[in-house]
Amino acid sequence: MAARNAASFARRKARLAPQPTVLVLCEDSKASIAYLNDAARHFRASPHVRVEHCGRTNPLGIVEEAIVRRRRYDEVFCVIDRNGHQSFDTACAMAREKAGLAVVPSYPCFEYWLLLHFDYTRAPFNAVGAKSSCDRVTDALRQQVNMNAYDKGNVQGLFDRMLVGDLFSRARLNAARALQDAIEVDAPNPSTHLHVLMDRFEALGHLRVA
Repeated sequence: MAARNAASFARRKARLAPQPTVLVLCEDSKASIAYLNDAARHFRASPHVRVEHCGRTNPLGIVEEAIVRRRRYDEVFCVIDRNGHQSFDTACAMAREKAGLAVVPSYPCFEYWLLLHFDYTRAPFNAVGAKSSCDRVTDALRQQVNMNAYDKGNVQGLFDRMLVGDLFSRARLNAARALQDAIEVDAPNPSTHLHVLMDRFEALGHLRVA
């Protein structure tokens, strides 16, 4: 009886434990938001996570908005692209000074994370002519199987499609490998930290919800 009572108390304590609240602010209002909301759902982290576009489209603006909102959340993540933004370095430096706030950068953009579902590459993506560095990543992404029609504005079900086979698992491994190489050679283009956010979603999904 005593053992059962102790176990019941432990369960009640787990259910009543404070649950972290997490805000994810995204640079774009379509592709990354749809993907990250579906990722949070996949990991059963949705009760903890709110994914939003805050109306700001440059890294500094997003970090400034995150600083305003972070008092209402335990953790705030800013998902931003390098992609030629002049305020990128300033935004990253500002975020490092704030507790509970982290930048989740992609070099040059979110589409590199999507590309890593299919292929590992560390060949730099640089602007050429009228094409930005992100345009060139998107071109490479559209060459992958079933991705020829990729469009930021039409990504419904994209995350679920990436779960087929080992695409999503491959992206997590490829991203970790790319980031490690980027750090070692001090050349971030291309690389991404999005696998770190996926790891956080997975950890949140294991927490008990009251």
